[in-house]
Amino acid sequence: MSLPTTARVVIIGGGVIGVSTLYHLAKAGWTDCVLLEKNELTAGSTWHAAGNCPNFSTNYGVMNMQRYGLALYRDLGKEVDYPINYHVTGAVRLAHTDKRMMEFERVRGMAAHMGLQMDMCTPEELQAHFPFMETHDLAGGLWDPLDGDIDPAQVTQALAKGARALGATIARFTPATGVRRENGEWVVETEKGEIRCDYVVNAAGYYAARVGEWFAPFGGRKVPLTVMSHQYFLTEAIPEVEAWTRKHGRKLPMVRDVDTSYYLRQDTFSLNLGPYERNCQAAWITPDDAMPEDFSFQLYPDDLDRLEPYIMDAMERVPLLGSKGVSRNINGPIPYAPDGLPMVGPMPGVPNAFEAHSFTFGIAQGGGAGKIMSEWIMHGYTEWDMWAIDPRRYTDYTDPQYNLGKALETYGHEYAMHFPHHEWPAERNRKLSPNHDRLISDGGQMGAYNGWERANWFAKSGDDTSEEATLTWDRNGPWVDRVREEVLAVRDGVGVIDLCGFSRFEVSGAGAAEWLRGKIAGGLPKIGRMNLVYFPDARGHVLTEMSCMRQGEDQFTLMTAALAQWHDFEVLSKDLPLGISLSDKTKDVTAMLVTGPKSRDLLATICDADLTAGWLSHQTATLAGKTVILARVSFAGELGWEIHAATPDAVPVYDAIRGAGATPFGMYALNSMRIEKGYLTWKGDLSTDYSLLETNLARFVRLDKPQDFPGKSALQTATPTKRLMTLTVETGEQDAPYMAAVFKDGKRVGEVTSAAYGYRVEAAIAMAMLNSEATTPGTALQIEVYGKLLNATVQGDAPLWDPENLRLRA
Repeated sequence: MSLPTTARVVIIGGGVIGVSTLYHLAKAGWTDCVLLEKNELTAGSTWHAAGNCPNFSTNYGVMNMQRYGLALYRDLGKEVDYPINYHVTGAVRLAHTDKRMMEFERVRGMAAHMGLQMDMCTPEELQAHFPFMETHDLAGGLWDPLDGDIDPAQVTQALAKGARALGATIARFTPATGVRRENGEWVVETEKGEIRCDYVVNAAGYYAARVGEWFAPFGGRKVPLTVMSHQYFLTEAIPEVEAWTRKHGRKLPMVRDVDTSYYLRQDTFSLNLGPYERNCQAAWITPDDAMPEDFSFQLYPDDLDRLEPYIMDAMERVPLLGSKGVSRNINGPIPYAPDGLPMVGPMPGVPNAFEAHSFTFGIAQGGGAGKIMSEWIMHGYTEWDMWAIDPRRYTDYTDPQYNLGKALETYGHEYAMHFPHHEWPAERNRKLSPNHDRLISDGGQMGAYNGWERANWFAKSGDDTSEEATLTWDRNGPWVDRVREEVLAVRDGVGVIDLCGFSRFEVSGAGAAEWLRGKIAGGLPKIGRMNLVYFPDARGHVLTEMSCMRQGEDQFTLMTAALAQWHDFEVLSKDLPLGISLSDKTKDVTAMLVTGPKSRDLLATICDADLTAGWLSHQTATLAGKTVILARVSFAGELGWEIHAATPDAVPVYDAIRGAGATPFGMYALNSMRIEKGYLTWKGDLSTDYSLLETNLARFVRLDKPQDFPGKSALQTATPTKRLMTLTVETGEQDAPYMAAVFKDGKRVGEVTSAAYGYRVEAAIAMAMLNSEATTPGTALQIEVYGKLLNATVQGDAPLWDPENLRLRA
C-alpha cells in the first residue's frame, strides 16, 4: 500500500484511542484520514492493558464518555463483523466506610441521570454477587451490572476494520518522524514520505510527550505527562472458579476494593489482581533511564515485592486468590497526566492540532474518546462539556517535577475520594501571590487555582488545619465558623481578598471593537465602563464569560477565571485579524477585591480615586503611592472595588488596605456570597452543556445586532425547554454536589450546577438547571444529596441577597 500524500486528518498513534478517533471520523463521513503507527496496532499500552470496562467515574463528563464507549463495544463486533471477547460480568465496589458509601450514592445518582442503573448493596448482597468474598468488615458497596472486561487487541482491530471499510487509511510500521507547517497546512514526515493535511492528532500514548516536542516551534508546550509502571498478575487456574463458571455459564463479577486500592477479576479460570500501590514507581524519568526509541510489545521486569501488602489484603478478602501460584505478571508503561485524567482536545497554542493521550483507563474510555476527538476536529466543540479532560486545563506551571510528583500522588491514590474541601498536597506553591507570606502569616489555608495559591479561609489559633480534617463530604468543618465570620465582616464592614491569577488579556488596534462584537452575544461597554460579555459556540452554548473593561474606542482589557487562561486566550486568538493585538498580562497584573458597606470610607483614606463614580465604572488612581486601576464591581454583591495593580506593587497596595482596617477573607466566603447573588461560576453553572438562553443570560444577548456572532442563528430559533434557577434547600449536612439530581413529585426534572451555604441569608442554596415545568417560583422540589432527598424551593429571578442591588450600587 502506498502512503497517501494528502489527508484531512493525520493521527499519530495506533492504540485504541487513535484507531477509535479514525473510526469515528470515518463513520461521520471524514474518510480522507490517515493513521500512522510505528509498529503494529496496539503495540503500546493497549497491548498489555487489562481491558477492564467500568461505567463508574466520579466525574460526570468522564462517566458519560465511558457510558458511550461501553455501549458502542457491546454492538461493535456485530457491526463490523469482527469477533470480540467482551464479557459483561457486572462488578461490585466495596465500601469500608460510610464516607465511601456516600461517594457511591453520588455516582449512582449521576449514573441514573444517564440512564444507567447502579445499585447500592448491603454486605450480604455483595456476597450474593461474589460468593468467594469475605464481607464481615464492610459497610456495603455498589453494583454495576454493565461492568466487565474486553480483549484490548480485539476491540482495537474491530475499530480498525470498521474504519478501513469506510475508506480510512491505516499505515502500520510507518513511524512519524516530525511535523512542519507550510501555507496553513501541516506536513507530517515519515520515512515512507510526507503527508500534507489540515489537522493532526497526537495519540501517541506514552510517547505523546516526545511527539509533543515536534510542535514546540509552532506554539506548543511540553506535554504534562509522566509514564508510570503498572503491574497486575494472573494466578494459575483455580478449580473452584472453573466450577462456578461452568455451573452458572458466565464469569464471576469483578471486585474493586477501592479503599484498599486494587481490582480483582476472573481471567478464564484464574484470577487477575491489579493493585494501585502507594509506593508506586515512574519510568524513564532520569538521563540514565531514558525512554527507548521503540518499546513496542515490551514489558518491565517483574517487581511484585512492592505489591505485597495489597496481595496479602486481597487474599484475606478472597481466600481463593492464595490457593494457587502466580502464572504470569504484567508490568508495563501507562501514561499519567497530573490529575490522572486523559488529555483530549485542542493542543494548547497550536493551530489545527489536537491531543488524545494520557489515558490510564484507555480501553474503557477509548470508544468515547474517539467520539469526542472526532467532534473537536469536525465541529470545534463536543456534544458534552468535556473540560475535565481538555488539555488546556494545565498551563505553564507543569514542569517535569510537577508532573512526576502529581503522577506519583494520583497513581497512589487512584481510587481516593475527592472531598470538596480537600487540597492535594503534592507539588504545591507553583505560582504565588506577592502577598503570599502575609496571607500565610494571617492564617491563610491555601488552595490551588491554575497553580496559583489563594487563601480558601483564614484560621485562628487552635483551629484544626490538618489535612485529615478536610477528608469529609460535610459542609461544616474547622473552617465553618471562620467563613461565617469573614462573610459577616464583609456584610457589616469591609473585607479584602487577594485574587492573584485572574486571567487577563489586552486587546487593541483599529477594528478591535467591531471584531469583538462579532464574537460575543451582547454589547460592549462604553469607554470608561465595564460589563460582562459572553462568547457562545456555534450552537449558542456558553463557551466562556469575560469581564470587559474599555479604555478606548478600540482598547480593551478582558478578564476571566484563573483556570480559563489558556482556554480563553485561544477563544480570543482564533482567527485574530491582522492589525489587532492580543497579549496575556496575567502575570503582570494582580487583583484584590475590597468590598463591604465601609469600603468607600476605607479607600478614601488611602487613595485619590473618585469614589462617587458609579457601578461598572473603572478609573486609574494612586493607592499607597502606586498607580492602580479601580473597577467598581464586587463578586461578593456588596459595595466594592476591584483593585488591579502591577504585580511588583501588590505588597504595598495590599498592606495599605489591610492597614486601613480591611478584614481578609477567602475563596470559601466569596463563593458563599456570590451564590446568594446568583452569580455564576465557569465550568459549573456556565457550561457548554447549556445555551445562553437556558443559562438565564438573555439580557446579555442581542439578537437584533448586525454582527453574525457564533450561535446567533441557533439562538434566534431556539425555544428553551429548561432554565437555570436558584433554589433554597433544606439545610442538611452536605451541600448538593455537581450534577445532583433534582426531582418534582418523584420525577427527575433537572440537575444541580453549583451549591453553597449563604451566611447572609442563612440558607443552603443551589443553582440548578430545571425543566420548564419546574421553574415557577415557589415550586416544591427535592434534591438528592449523597443518597438523601432534601426539600428545595424554586426562587424568583432576583438575587436572594439584596435583590434590588441597593447595597451594590450604594
